[in-house]
Amino acid sequence: MERLSTLYNADVGLYMLANKWMVDEKELRVIHYTLGPLKPWDWWTSWLLKPVDVWQNVREQLEESLPGTGGGRNPNDDLLVKFLFLVPLLALVFGYYRSFLQTRSLCDHVRHIYYNFRSRGPLAYSAVSSSSVNSNPQLSNGAQSKVPAILGGISVFVCFMAAVVSLAISFSIVPRQVMPWTGLLLMYEWTFTIFSLVFGSYLHLIYQWGKMMANQAGSFSSRPETSDYDSGKGHQRQLSSCDVATWYYGLGMAFLAVAAPSLPCVFGITALFLRLGLIVVGGLILASFMTYAVEHLAIKSFLRGFEDGDTPRSRSICFFC
Repeated sequence: MERLSTLYNADVGLYMLANKWMVDEKELRVIHYTLGPLKPWDWWTSWLLKPVDVWQNVREQLEESLPGTGGGRNPNDDLLVKFLFLVPLLALVFGYYRSFLQTRSLCDHVRHIYYNFRSRGPLAYSAVSSSSVNSNPQLSNGAQSKVPAILGGISVFVCFMAAVVSLAISFSIVPRQVMPWTGLLLMYEWTFTIFSLVFGSYLHLIYQWGKMMANQAGSFSSRPETSDYDSGKGHQRQLSSCDVATWYYGLGMAFLAVAAPSLPCVFGITALFLRLGLIVVGGLILASFMTYAVEHLAIKSFLRGFEDGDTPRSRSICFFC
């Protein structure tokens, strides 16, 4: 018995080792996807193996005879995909209505962030503390000395656990046989949403911890009672607690989370192991920035709580504030 020619026995495993076909790709008749758990119908496989593009193109061109054919649409998953896409967006709109529209208009918030950016200039470590803490040096020094030494380490641990949990939940709820771009979009959408909720809740606990420490120390009773200070504080509490530093850290983490898996596509890398290597490098850069950012966000939340004392906190759509 003779072995079939490569035209009818093109092995994806051999392609990934050599990073090329042994014959002209246009002449191939049968492609065998033999890489075990990496099945061509799973949406994430297309982002790892270049030959899966051939399978996806055929899938879209077939007539609608089986689920997943006829443009790649699966009637069994359509309703679930729409639900998964809309829920985070509706939650964002609901949070925006509860926090922003009850205090100021969107233009006022944009104007406030713009003037904050112009007045503060380049970010420095001092941006960790809020502007009102910096306006009172005595309170700032006292608050800085009250920051627990273990706060940074705990925050980094909670952050990475939140990221792992977010990825696991998102990976489990996204249907496997959706189109690659649909799966990637839903994956990012739900990962960002769940991570924001989990880590934002943690920062809220740190904020409450700071308030408790302030109440125990009685630091807020020694604050200046001048009308200028009270007026400035009252105005600031009505505003959203988001500032340039918070936006910088949040958007920076989001950008790196998108850029890290995209490095192979940006550089046109098709080899599997080189793709995985670039993703790992991007992941290390993301982890380094997250370690730096979450420590500063945790200290920032603690200092804001220590500053506010028993003052009620205004609502905010930003989970990191």
